Amino acid sequence: MQKAERNLIEPIGEVNFERPKLELAKILHKFQVKLEYIFIKKGYLLLFIGFLLGRALILAKLTPFSLPFFAAVYFLRRDRAPLALIGLVGGAATLSLKIAAVTFVVVFLFLFCFRISKKWLKNEMKALPFYVFSILLIGKTAESFVFSGQVTLYDGMMSGIEASLGFILTLIFLQSIPLLTITKRRQSLKTEEIVCLIIMLASIMTGTIGWSVYDLSVEHIMSRYLVLLFSFVAGATVGSTVGVVTGLIFSLANVSSFYHMSLLAFAGLLGGLLKEGKKTGVAIGLFIATLLIGMYGEGSGTLTKTLLESTSAVLLFFLTPTILTSKLAVYIPGTPEYAAEQQQYMRKMRDVTAQRVAQFSNVFQALSKSFTSLDQVEADEDSNDRELDYFLSNVTEKTCQTCFKKEHCWTRNFNTTYDYMKEIMHEIEEGSGAVSQKLYRDWEKHCTRSKKVLEVIQQELTFYHANQRLKKQVQESRKLVADQLLGVSEVMEDFAKEIQRERENHYKQEEHILEALQSFGIQIEHVEIYNLEQGNVDIEMTIPNCRGHGECEKLIAPMLSDILGETIVVNTEECSTVPNEFCYVTFRSAKAYTVETGVAYAAKDGGLVSGDSYSTIELGFGKYAIAISDGMGNGERAHYESKETLQLLQKILQSGIEEKVAIKSVNSVLSLRTTDEIFSTLDLAMIDLQNASAKFLKIGSAPSFIKRDSKIIKIDSSNLPIGILQDFEVDVVSEQLKAGDLLIMMSDGVFEGPKHVENYDFWMKRKIQELQTDDPQQIADLIMEEVIRSRAGFIEDDMTVVVAKIKHNTPKWASIPVQAYKERA
Repeated sequence: MQKAERNLIEPIGEVNFERPKLELAKILHKFQVKLEYIFIKKGYLLLFIGFLLGRALILAKLTPFSLPFFAAVYFLRRDRAPLALIGLVGGAATLSLKIAAVTFVVVFLFLFCFRISKKWLKNEMKALPFYVFSILLIGKTAESFVFSGQVTLYDGMMSGIEASLGFILTLIFLQSIPLLTITKRRQSLKTEEIVCLIIMLASIMTGTIGWSVYDLSVEHIMSRYLVLLFSFVAGATVGSTVGVVTGLIFSLANVSSFYHMSLLAFAGLLGGLLKEGKKTGVAIGLFIATLLIGMYGEGSGTLTKTLLESTSAVLLFFLTPTILTSKLAVYIPGTPEYAAEQQQYMRKMRDVTAQRVAQFSNVFQALSKSFTSLDQVEADEDSNDRELDYFLSNVTEKTCQTCFKKEHCWTRNFNTTYDYMKEIMHEIEEGSGAVSQKLYRDWEKHCTRSKKVLEVIQQELTFYHANQRLKKQVQESRKLVADQLLGVSEVMEDFAKEIQRERENHYKQEEHILEALQSFGIQIEHVEIYNLEQGNVDIEMTIPNCRGHGECEKLIAPMLSDILGETIVVNTEECSTVPNEFCYVTFRSAKAYTVETGVAYAAKDGGLVSGDSYSTIELGFGKYAIAISDGMGNGERAHYESKETLQLLQKILQSGIEEKVAIKSVNSVLSLRTTDEIFSTLDLAMIDLQNASAKFLKIGSAPSFIKRDSKIIKIDSSNLPIGILQDFEVDVVSEQLKAGDLLIMMSDGVFEGPKHVENYDFWMKRKIQELQTDDPQQIADLIMEEVIRSRAGFIEDDMTVVVAKIKHNTPKWASIPVQAYKERA
């Protein structure tokens, strides 16, 4: 009903062309499935191939194709071997009954010998060619003896040639038959498989020698059609190879067809070169080759016939459905269809990998939630009232359980007794183990064992507090584990998104950039664009050896800056030492800010090993980290602790985990790693190079200072050193930096180093205020010198100063206008 109404609503005279196309596509699909079922699954294709190979000849008298084909089919598709035998005998019978009988006898002899010796064979596939060689050599020699009564040297040579050809053809058929009988194939064709397939197809077409339609040779039409097909699908290389191989086999079968090899090879080359013109271009290539090679014929009649054969091949080629050529192109390396198939495969692998990583991320997230929810449940269940009930139960079990007034106190006056004991417990907690006189007198009137109850409450409070501390540590540890698991989950989730971010195709942009640079006179070998996102450009280039002239930094990067509309700089450059080799250069977006650092440090008493460690590193996601760690004490052990702290923190930060979670993880590792009282301070500054925002995380460290013109900003926090507590809250101080700011970070040996100074803050701010330079290294040296001078040259503690200057990232070279690119754009 709905279908009829829809048809009525359609405008009169408007024709729907989609339905006939869909119906035609369905009919063609059903026809294709039916043909595949009949010829491939039922095996009738092997019958047809066997018929053509059975009548194929080499040198006008040798039939080396029959036994290799049957042996390969028998080994690969044993259930279809009878069909292959019928086809071979039938094809041989079209030549003569004698050849048919010989074919049958040779096949029977092969089956007899192979089945008898099969149980002694370890590898049938390797032995198969030798069986074919031996049977053909014996069979053909016996044939010469039976029909002529003697075996001449010529007969022996021909038998050896046919046996050798059979040996080679067996190897070829073992590789090529699966390509014709397997409907679903995922792997690409190897070079040897392509050659084997071509040889087999040419051998099959040899069986059409002598056939003609309206005086046109069928083998010439089919061979040219084969060359057209492969030239169109795979290009000039494979097309010319098909032409040479097919022409060579035809010339072996019929010496008069030798010139045909030149025509096929030339047609394959021209057709492959003109494949950009689609089927028409390939057909033009065949006609050009036909005209040029056909002129060597025996007059205009031969040329006309050759042109008609080429025209017939072209008609067959144009009638070939696109689905067949596309399906064939998928398996041949180098074709766009093959590249698309490989890209699709890589996309599937990428999606599977991203899905697995996302699943792991969900697992870690679920584990984090389970730890968090468990803490919440415990916080709800272990409320103050419940804990108090447990505590009082333990007290009454040791005191009231054996008292004769138990029933009076806990049955008749439960609330009064409970409130008294509760109040006693609170006063002992708050009053350092003592209760007020009034409460003591009231309790003494109420309880006959008042003194013992007070003693037991004091004892139980010790265990109660210890238990509370343990539970709190367990909850804090669970919270830490939950935070760490959540951090890992977020990193893996981001990684899954990065995997799914497919490299975009920037072929046009690559061509435009290549043309623009070459038009400027710069020789570029190859351009590869991975990302054109603003602020995240990633381009790789291959250029000839610049011999140290700096073309990449001075010319190419400024031109790319003009083309892309943002500052582009050289990220990495690998120049070859050999003059004729290439240089490989990576160009990236320039950061908005840069950080210039200076460091000064000294060990206690002028020693060689300092207990302080520092690190300055640019992380991979546009952040710059500056860290100072001060190990407890001095010497080797302190240096080891501070260095381990920074190395562990650096690795965790580089993985992408948030700063707070990273510091908590480091603290957890250090606090659980050893029972020794070895602690470290940590002073961390994370600077975003895109907007100059900074985060400061200070764990037991000295204050830091920011000098902005004449203004001094102090950055401080009050966290304990790392490793003392298993869990603590990390205070994050955020500050917006500006270009020209000086960030001064120091260990406590520098901050508390000046002698006879009561206010270290005021002294340090004054020294920084008096600085007459903005060079980071000079500032670090001057501060270190002032502190040591105030101590009369003595260094009483390890000292480290790190100074960082925030600067706008001004490119060294200005952008160069590229007019050619702008005109094209």
